[in-house]
Amino acid sequence: MNERTISISSYDPVEIYGVNDKNLEQIKQHFPKLKIIARGDMVKAIGNSDDLEEFEDKFHLLLLHYDKFGKLGEFDINQILKDDNGSLRFAESDSNNGVILHGAEGRLIKAMTKNQQKMVDSSAKNDLIFAIGPAGTGKTYTAVALAVRALKKKEVRRIILTRPAVEAGESLGFLPGDLREKLDPYLQPLYDALRDMIPTQKLLKYLEDGTIEVAPLAFMRGRTLDHAFAILDEAQNATELQLKMFVTRMGRSAKFIVTGDITQVDLPRNQASGLLQAEKLLRGIKGIDFIYLDNHDVIRHSLVTKIINAYSTNHKPENKSKNE
Repeated sequence: MNERTISISSYDPVEIYGVNDKNLEQIKQHFPKLKIIARGDMVKAIGNSDDLEEFEDKFHLLLLHYDKFGKLGEFDINQILKDDNGSLRFAESDSNNGVILHGAEGRLIKAMTKNQQKMVDSSAKNDLIFAIGPAGTGKTYTAVALAVRALKKKEVRRIILTRPAVEAGESLGFLPGDLREKLDPYLQPLYDALRDMIPTQKLLKYLEDGTIEVAPLAFMRGRTLDHAFAILDEAQNATELQLKMFVTRMGRSAKFIVTGDITQVDLPRNQASGLLQAEKLLRGIKGIDFIYLDNHDVIRHSLVTKIINAYSTNHKPENKSKNE
């Protein structure tokens, strides 16, 4: 007799086994020749090698289904266990409709505009992307979706989210709470996106065990981010030295996305935006790409597009690089 052991340590066991092990009992009925034992976050199956191989393949498809749709019910289990082409069904679903990933409660997360799709395409070819555009163009949301997809596909081991805390002058010590609580007001858009894409309990677990890490930009100094997907949001409020420091944190098998709006620089007048400088210095380097989003990418209220047009016509950014 042979045995196989599968870990579900990154999942809530109740979500996979079901309430009162209802899902587990359904799985056992499909594999009557196997002895299946579930203890905590480990599932062990004992039997002949052919049955074990089928069990392992099907069980991983069940986990993939949960990753994509955030749920695993009786109908889902029955369809997957009886579908001989289940793996093809999953592989084809995303490529056919442009979905980046399936978020919490089965929400479809996809590129909604041409330039958002450029971000998706560029991420497959480049390890460092700068997504520049005004508010409401979906640059941050798309970046987070790409990071979550990479984590789910195990292309990276963790996600790092960072943002300059300009209003607090990067001096967060006087604020109450732990590090994450201090940063929450500045990183709320990133949290909002994460909640759309990852079931609540799983997201909390990721935040607790460091799979998803929130860190102030000033605290990134001296680190090397291996096997990580790192996002620097609101990069127009990073100084030249800060932005250089961030992009040089890139380690092995890492992906970085820098997002920003060069029309909304909140730095003091005597400090130039590092995002403006990066446009000049890094353009044309292989592996680095600049994606520009505009008012055509706005997916908020229709008035937002009109507001952006009004400001872009009558207002020029006051904070510009001295070299311009």
